[in-house]
Amino acid sequence: MLRESVQNPPQNALFVDFVALLRDYGVPAGVREVLELNEGLAKGLAHSLDELFVFMRLVFVRRAEHMDAFERAFALYFFGVDIPAVAEGDPALFDTRQFREWLEQQIAEGHIARRALWQYDPEELMRRFWDTLREQMEAHHGGSRWIGTGGNSPFGHSGNASRGVRVLGDSRNRSALKVIGERRYIAYAEGNQLRAENLRQALDSMKHMKNEGPRDVLNLDETIRRTARNGGEIDLVFERDLRDKISVVLLIDNGGSSMRPYIEITRLLFTKLHERFEDLRTFYFHNTIYETIWSDYRRTHPYPTEQLLLRRPDTRLVILGDASMAPEELEYPGGAIHRYDGRELPPSTYWLKRLAERFPHACWLNPIPCDQWETAYGDYTIRRIREFFHMEDLTLGGIKGMVEHLSEK
Repeated sequence: MLRESVQNPPQNALFVDFVALLRDYGVPAGVREVLELNEGLAKGLAHSLDELFVFMRLVFVRRAEHMDAFERAFALYFFGVDIPAVAEGDPALFDTRQFREWLEQQIAEGHIARRALWQYDPEELMRRFWDTLREQMEAHHGGSRWIGTGGNSPFGHSGNASRGVRVLGDSRNRSALKVIGERRYIAYAEGNQLRAENLRQALDSMKHMKNEGPRDVLNLDETIRRTARNGGEIDLVFERDLRDKISVVLLIDNGGSSMRPYIEITRLLFTKLHERFEDLRTFYFHNTIYETIWSDYRRTHPYPTEQLLLRRPDTRLVILGDASMAPEELEYPGGAIHRYDGRELPPSTYWLKRLAERFPHACWLNPIPCDQWETAYGDYTIRRIREFFHMEDLTLGGIKGMVEHLSEK
């Protein structure tokens, strides 16, 4: 019966189109959530828009990284406001569809002269966009409309109702249950840029815990259970300390100019990985891996790749590089960027294959966004390297994908 109901949802189910919108925004939602939502509505769990917002969030949002997408979808569906998936002040705004449409509208309406567009600073254009968005969200005034500002409507902001959903604007009565538009969860969106707080959250989920050492940690719950079972006679239960025994090797491409735009994000990842894992070794390479890597960032202390291959196979291998280079650097014996003393050395693909076979828990992190891998310079080498390693980009979603891959048993 359950399978039949999932395949054939009730024809009168409410908000099916909202669920479709959520899926477009990247929030996993399906028929099961539709049934839960409609069951709750039938029981009268939401009598106002703010209660509906809270109830829908409980039904559809399971993880923090989906919260911002849910709020943006809710704002579009109920308020007609299309908020881009970037934080205020983020230059990524200029690459969004919402900004391009706004700019064309501003030019068409004569607010901005196309010929004088170059006179505006990016910061000024960004400020104008967000001001326009706030005005749009405050466009309905007074009355008892379903969505509005002021008046007696329970939905909107600055109204006289005792409860409501405030959408941006300033809270006059401080009666809003939830605030849409403050972007409280934008840092946790999967496509968002990495920051210290969300990167630490993502890395914390990669654990490989083992009991180790003497039994000197008191298990209080088990002690209470056994003491009660013994009629009050105290039975202290000690266990070994639970420690994270995961071993991580980080390989960083720090050569050439192609990685220069990603210095800051590389430094952030380097710092957070070292904070997270006690057993972490860092090595460096240029473009790709040959018979030698380096143990210092200046690449003056060579380290044999054969030596790296002697590490335990359950070591987690993280390789950070744009994987973008001339094909001969991967395919030619010894690589095209190195000159050796006449020895016949295997190509980089030989070493990549051996690393992938030795360390099944391996992931290549690419700072180039994944939607550009097929068109970026070096698309051939990116495809070749993906034949050996699971690859993710340097977004929050990419880091979580890496963590899930490295945590697989």
